[in-house]
Formats: sequence, structure tokens, C-alpha cells
Amino acid sequence: MSGRRIVVYDTTLRDGAQGPAVSFSSSDKARIARALDGLGFDYVEGGFPGSNPKDEEFFAHMQAEPLKQSRLAAFGATRRAGGRCEDDANLVALAHSGAPVWTLVGKSDTWQVTNVLQTTTNENLAMVEESVAFGVGLGREVIFDAEHFFDGYARDAEYALEVCLGAARAGSSWVVLCDTNGGSLPESIRLGVEAMRHALEQAGSSARVGIHTHNDGELAVANTLEGVMAGADMVQGTINGYGERCGNANLVSVVANLVLKLGLEALPPKSVERLTELSRMVAELANLALPLQQPFVGQGAFAHKGGQHVAAVLRNKDAYQHIDPALVGNEPHVLVSELSGRGNVLAKAREFGIELDRDDPQTRWLVQHLKELEHRGYSYEAADASFEMLLRRLQPGYAAPWTVADFTTQVRQNGGSVNAEATVKVEVGGALYHTAASGNGPVNALDAALRKALSPRFPELDGVSLHDYKVRILDGDAGTAATTRVLIESGRDLKRWTTVGCSSNIIEASLLALVDSLEYAVSMSPD
Repeated sequence: MSGRRIVVYDTTLRDGAQGPAVSFSSSDKARIARALDGLGFDYVEGGFPGSNPKDEEFFAHMQAEPLKQSRLAAFGATRRAGGRCEDDANLVALAHSGAPVWTLVGKSDTWQVTNVLQTTTNENLAMVEESVAFGVGLGREVIFDAEHFFDGYARDAEYALEVCLGAARAGSSWVVLCDTNGGSLPESIRLGVEAMRHALEQAGSSARVGIHTHNDGELAVANTLEGVMAGADMVQGTINGYGERCGNANLVSVVANLVLKLGLEALPPKSVERLTELSRMVAELANLALPLQQPFVGQGAFAHKGGQHVAAVLRNKDAYQHIDPALVGNEPHVLVSELSGRGNVLAKAREFGIELDRDDPQTRWLVQHLKELEHRGYSYEAADASFEMLLRRLQPGYAAPWTVADFTTQVRQNGGSVNAEATVKVEVGGALYHTAASGNGPVNALDAALRKALSPRFPELDGVSLHDYKVRILDGDAGTAATTRVLIESGRDLKRWTTVGCSSNIIEASLLALVDSLEYAVSMSPD
């Protein structure tokens, strides 16, 4: 199997955009398409022409500035029952899109034909063959997506195969077998792909087989890999597995497994090394947080927390990782928590370029101090920047660039609106600065007042923005006196960092996280 070339077809911009809470603008879609193009994806499916103005705008933009490597595909359905291809609005929209590739979806399950399309099985065969032939006749490459193939194969194998053979006879270059409802097991995938390949060979067809799976049984990646091992030469999926219901096969994981585990050719090695970058960029444009435990590319995919594990990793980095994270552009992380030993702290400090002596009493004190802070509610697992600042403040010669001497916040209702104001006194280099600002809430006002005092003296803060703000109540039984943990994610350009504050007063907890964030931004800036 080694050396075999697998074709990678991305449908993030169409199938992925159907996922809950996923919405891409036309410019977002163009940016993602060009990123996929730059990495060497074989096909990029842009959307459903004629279904909405956004997709029409996208395809018009792609016509004006075509992709350089990837082939752009437009998605559509076979003609309507009883109609003519020339009069079908969907097929006409595909033609007007200018896309060199059409991906046509058609039913391959008798139950779907009868109960959903409400037509005959013979008419469905004609719809598939005529629609494919229509696209081929216009000079387009046509890919046929056999919807509900595996359910249909289980119900009526002969008909499911015949639908795909009809598409192949009409000129389709690929027949892609779809586990549309996402409920198939790997054994069913293998049997279906093998049967389809055999049927095409028996018919003397040059059409090739692809695989398209959904994740309703949490088997989309496994089923895709099973399809490839059974002979499918194309994989379809989305970045990060976005898609309706439970999502599609995650192409990031699929490609990583194909290349790194099965030794197949899919994307160039340099592109595989950028999968983490791609995954996080698409998540950012989708406005969705990438799960920490996302395989291969998540922040926690190569994170180590237990002291025994960290000690082993320090001896040999491969002790608790299945690949070198650099192969997919990720990196290992050591998490610091109440479970940490000195090994965790030493390793984490080393990540920040700080060398600590394992036997130094200060190191022992630091480990105990961390456990006490975690007991009070602090959590540094997701707040690397706060932990780095904790370490730096303990280093000889480190001086905080400023000190918050005093602060107040107030919220008042004026008519139908609620206004917040904050004042801060900040000491910088022996001078005291007193500023005030308003905001849409007390934390926003406090942030604005801090920046008002600090930005003229620390211009590197100008590009820092707040990206996320999370609050967690740690001991709900205490009611309004409960301890509150605040996590703040900040950023400058593409750099992101997270800080933490903890207090029974939510404003104080927010201030502690804000101060850590701004001090971190100044400390990491070049002199």
C-alpha cells in the first residue's frame, strides 16, 4: 500500500458550513479556499451555486481569480424527476458558476428514492445518468456522490451498485460512496467499497471510487481509512470535521493518518507540517473554539499533566506520544496543576527559556506554592501566560513594569441604559497615574482605564486585544460569596495567550487576569 496516491477532496465550504454555529462569509470562503490551494488539496468544493447570494459571489470571485493548484468544484443535485436537464435551475446554476468540476449528488438507496424523492427507481437511474451526461457534455469533470450508498447497499445491493455504474457510464470520473447518515460500521464500509470496485472493473469502467463519511457513530475517520484500505482512492471531508449533525470526516486527522501511519501519499510533507496552522485558521474563521483535545492539532493533543508521565517524557520524548508533534506543526506541552511534581515545573519553565535547579529550595517552594494556589481556585493548565509571569516574577532582577495601587468600578442605570465606569491608579517608575474610563460593563471599563494609563508609556500594548472572557464559579454552594475564576484570552496579530485570576470578587479576579495579560504582552515584546 505504501506509495499509493490518495486524492484529497475538501468540502468545508459547503458541507462544513452546514454545521451548527458555522457561518462563513464570502471572503472567509475565499481565504480558506486559497489556503487549501496553497497546501495542495486536489479538490476544493466551494458551495451550492444558485442556492444563495453568498455562494454566487464566491464563484464569481473564483472565476476572476482562479485557484492555482486545486480544482474548484461546485455542488449540485441531479435533475428533478420528470424534468429536463436543460430546464433544471440547479444544473443551469452549476453551468453559470464557471467551476471546472461538478459534484452531483444522487440517491442510491431504493427507500430514499421511493419515500423521499417519491419517484420510481427507473426514473432515478435516468436522473443520474442524464445529469452526469449533461455536465460532461458541457466539458466539465463530473464527480458523482452516491447519497446513502451504504444504507442502500444493505437494503438492495444490486440497485445501489447500478446507480453508480450508470453515473460511470455517463462519464463520471469518480463515484463517491457516501455514508450520509453516519451510522455505518467499518465492516460495512469495506464490503461496500470492495463491491463497487469489483463492479467497475467488471464493467471495464475507468471511473474511480471515493469515500465520504459522516460522524454520527463517531467513526467517520475510521470509516474513511477503512474505505481507503478497501480500495477507495479519494477521501472527502472537512477541516476539523465541521458538518451537519455530528459532522463529517475530519480531513486533518484523515490526512495525518494516511501519510504518517499508512505511508500513503496525500498532501506534500511540507503541507502536512502545516495542518495545525490550517486547523486553527479555519476554526478562527468559523468563530469556533478548537477543542483542546482535537487529535493531532489541539493544544492538548501532546500535553502531559501527571508527574509520572512528565518524568518519563523528560527522559524520552516518545514515552507518551504517538508521533513527533512537529510532523503536523504542533508542539508538546507540560501542564501545571495540583498533580504536578518538580518535573512538570522544570519542564514548563524550560518551555519559557527559564532554567530552574531541581534541588534548589526555591523550586521546592514553587511546587508547593502552585499546589496552594490551585487549592484556592487557580488553574494554570489553560493559562500558560499567567504561569510564565509567576515564574518570571520569581527570577532575580525582574521588576514589574507597573503596579496597580488602587481601583474602583461602579455601574449605574440611567433611564433605559446601564453604564459602567472605572478608575485606576497605576504606579510606573515612581510616578502615579490616575485615569478613568467608561465601558459596556465594569470589566470592559477597567480594561479601558488600565490601557488609558499604560498605553502612552508602553506602546507595545496598542496591538493587544481581548479575544475571549470566561467566568467559572468554583463553589456554587457559597452563593454570591463563591470563589470566581476568570480566564482571559488575549492576542496580538496571530499570537494568542491566556491568563487567569481568582477571587471571591469577580472584578478583582478579572483585574488580576488583565494585569497578567498586559504584563505578559510587554515582557514578550522585543526591546
